[in-house]
Amino acid sequence: MTKRITLADFLAAETQGQSNAAALSALTLSIADACVDIAALVRHGELAGVLGAAGQENVQGEEQKKLDIIANDVFIDKTQASGQLAGIASEEMDNHHPIPEGVARGNYLITVDPLDGSSNIDVNGATGTIFSVLPYAKESPPDDADFLQAGNQQVLAGYCLYSSATMLVLTFGHGVAGFTLDLDQGEFVLSHPAMQVPAQSREFSINAAYAAHWHAPIKRYIDECVQGDAGPRGENFNMRWAGSMVGDVHRILCRGGVFLYPSDARMEKAGKTGKLRLMYEASPMGWLMEQASGKAHTGAQNILEVIPTSLHQRVPVMMGSASEIDRLMEYHST
Repeated sequence: MTKRITLADFLAAETQGQSNAAALSALTLSIADACVDIAALVRHGELAGVLGAAGQENVQGEEQKKLDIIANDVFIDKTQASGQLAGIASEEMDNHHPIPEGVARGNYLITVDPLDGSSNIDVNGATGTIFSVLPYAKESPPDDADFLQAGNQQVLAGYCLYSSATMLVLTFGHGVAGFTLDLDQGEFVLSHPAMQVPAQSREFSINAAYAAHWHAPIKRYIDECVQGDAGPRGENFNMRWAGSMVGDVHRILCRGGVFLYPSDARMEKAGKTGKLRLMYEASPMGWLMEQASGKAHTGAQNILEVIPTSLHQRVPVMMGSASEIDRLMEYHST
């Protein structure tokens, strides 16, 4: 029988010999605890009274669901109790959340999208939590500017997928590991060690509703894919779109392909440079993708090299199998 490796077992081996091993392990376990609680709320749905709109908007002007707010509160409560955080920034809050007086403060900052894909909640679709951990060495409490670090400064990133099974997928910069929640035992168990994005794949993920607004490089790439074996690629492609970045990226980690949320003429007319948030979505997912031998790009530069200018900065996103991202980068350069 294959040895059962829990998340705690994995962390003990992964952080062995590091000076920050205990702190990083404690923080990771607090993230996992938060995800277990959010998974239970998602799983119970209407029975827990968490479905429907909250009647208010977040800082980006998007309608919040009840569970967006509840998941945000759960994540903050669980992770700040670890004693390892200096501050928390969330997609659901205008500014960062300072660690309260009387709560132990540590040397990490965390950014989080507490419930990615919340438009899927009411139809029981895939949702998830995305998180990123950054270093913080100052003695004084942080301000918003301290969170503005490029993705290549991350020390831990990952997501939790709430679907037919609950999965926690993370990286410390030494590859990507996936854990499945054992509901009977209430713990995450290693189920997908050393995840790798297949180098070749004939699958793409994009919201085709905006095709009329795409710029030439994206239009060229998608047009070539949909022409199938009669087109210049000479092969048939499939399109998949979950309406949740976590759901789409998880599929690509498992099966390969590309996830695209580019900028387009419609966004730019509204003064936006992209849809997805750099710090809460693009950077953590980009690091996971690169750690699994994929690539992540904006069309202009590597996502992990983008230095944030604000907590809620948006960027275009292209990530997935290396060969397909290379092709997209070539199209953007011509």
